[in-house]
Amino acid sequence: MPEDLIEKKSNFDLTSRSAFSREEEVFTSRSFAALLAKNIIPYSHRKMADNYVIIKRVFKFQAVMPRITKAEQSLLAKYDFNTLEFTTVKQMYEELELLQKWAVSADEKLKADSDAILEIRTKELKFIVATSYASISNELYKGYLALENYFVEISKYND
Repeated sequence: MPEDLIEKKSNFDLTSRSAFSREEEVFTSRSFAALLAKNIIPYSHRKMADNYVIIKRVFKFQAVMPRITKAEQSLLAKYDFNTLEFTTVKQMYEELELLQKWAVSADEKLKADSDAILEIRTKELKFIVATSYASISNELYKGYLALENYFVEISKYND
């Protein structure tokens, strides 16, 4: 057992990847476990995660979800966020950390925007999963996988 950990740890460059990162998270120095442990997960995030996991299990996203609207894109642009298919894993982690902080802040506008942005992200994720299509097929832009893993981890309905 300790030999396996030492072998796995020595197989990658520690400057480009955390010891707790998953295989698809090659280009980030943050780990998924650190994101979950560092901040309190807001109830609104858990609710959206539960909804996403249940819908994915029941319907398997057979119906195509619509793309986001221009108003939703402008809300993302207001906070300088890219659309989900142009987001890296590192950017997604930073965004989730920021949304977690906003969701528990005293400012009601930030709370509302945090929930709205997470709903937009969920809508984008559903579209990407339903169509199995992202306009960029680069290994750097896999922020949608980080978001999906976040939802699965915080949901009470995960396996």
